[in-house]
Amino acid sequence: AGGRRALFMDTGLGKSRMQLRWADAVAGHTAGRVLILAPLAVGPQTVREAAAVGLAGVVFAQSPAEMGAARIVVTNYDAVEKFAAVEFAGVVLDESSILKSFMGKTKQRLIEAFAHARYRLCQTATPAPNDYMELGNHADFLGVMPSNEMLSRWFINDTMNFGNYRLKRHAVGPFWDWVASWARCA
Repeated sequence: AGGRRALFMDTGLGKSRMQLRWADAVAGHTAGRVLILAPLAVGPQTVREAAAVGLAGVVFAQSPAEMGAARIVVTNYDAVEKFAAVEFAGVVLDESSILKSFMGKTKQRLIEAFAHARYRLCQTATPAPNDYMELGNHADFLGVMPSNEMLSRWFINDTMNFGNYRLKRHAVGPFWDWVASWARCA
């Protein structure tokens, strides 16, 4: 119902199947296409996983010419600029820890490219729960809240460690309640 969520799941819990089912549901609901962005080595593996669970209409493409009529298109992060983001009803960031860098060009490029997308899913096995900036970057990509707003709401700058932030003592519960409103961790 929210359309924009994160799955922080440990290895071996079926993240590929989760993202494929999510993409299939979004494609069916919107009658549109969904783009899954993944590291290069993971893309073909995702297509094989789709076939293993009987999900048709999933292709790996490194250019729009290779998409055909596929409902779910898997490509690698380096090829994303070849695709028109507005042609997709939803997007999945597989290994979304690519958003880690607070001021990174990749993070900013992805946020701008998919700002229009009603449906966005981030998933990774490696979000650092003590890396608040990474959680903020995920919220920023998902359109839940800009990362700088997250920092000003629940954090203070740790003057002992330049560039680090720590949770305000009274904000621990509200912060994690907020994270739980848009992310699931296992």
